[in-house]
Amino acid sequence: MGTPEFPDLGKHCAVSDCKLIDFLPFTCDRCNQVYCLEHRSYIKHECTKADKQDVTVVICPLCAKGVRLIPDQDPNITWENHVNTDCDPSNYEKATKKKKCPAPGCKEILVFSNTIKCRDCTVDHCLKHRFGPDHRCPGPKKSESSFSFMSLMNRNRKPESKTNSSSISSSSSSKWTTSFLNAASNIRASAEAGISKLSGEINQAWGTSSDVGGKSNSSGQVEQCPQCGAEFSSVTSLVDHVQKVHERSGNRSAANVTIDACPKCSKGFRDPVSLVEHVERDHGGTSSSRA
Repeated sequence: MGTPEFPDLGKHCAVSDCKLIDFLPFTCDRCNQVYCLEHRSYIKHECTKADKQDVTVVICPLCAKGVRLIPDQDPNITWENHVNTDCDPSNYEKATKKKKCPAPGCKEILVFSNTIKCRDCTVDHCLKHRFGPDHRCPGPKKSESSFSFMSLMNRNRKPESKTNSSSISSSSSSKWTTSFLNAASNIRASAEAGISKLSGEINQAWGTSSDVGGKSNSSGQVEQCPQCGAEFSSVTSLVDHVQKVHERSGNRSAANVTIDACPKCSKGFRDPVSLVEHVERDHGGTSSSRA
């Protein structure tokens, strides 16, 4: 085997009918024997330990649990060890029973793809009964508080008992309750004061905006017309009065203005130059008289 230079080169195939010298032999990872290229597979050399690393699991008919068979161990011994230690028949119904929709009259089996949890009652239902009215949802559960504030308040409002003898624990609890009620009353008083202050500031700001907008003056100040002396309660009323009375009707308190009338069309002009230009442009002549 080998060459004079490399006497250990190559090995014989472990198959008795082959015994071929292979310079690149294969070692089986199960039986640790050396084989040639042709007999390297488990089937070709009929390996006796081919299932050494196989994972075989058998479902127990009593508890519905999986039992893994050890390759180098007798299956009967493995089964006996499971029955004596891990087997629990009460788990069979829980493992094999299929979960169904709890809605009345529904027999649909719940799986991963058709299961929806109700956000109110937190119970799994099928797609058909996923809404509350469909499965008669009782609604969200009310959270029970361990400490009731209102019950404590009502209990402290009851008349004190006539007996003067009380234990140390009751006196300490009454002191704690009194201090707690005092703190609550202080917080309530400060909150009411803050609300009243805020409402006063809001009313003041509203009154200021009303005065700016032209509403009636709440301070009682009277606005007087500079032309006729009429009095008004707001600036808006004064402006309306001036526009209606002194501008539209023409009753202004200004000085008298001389108006020149055209002798042909009787159109009035304040400026004589405008009258001359009007006559020359519209009537083709000059004005001979003025009103």
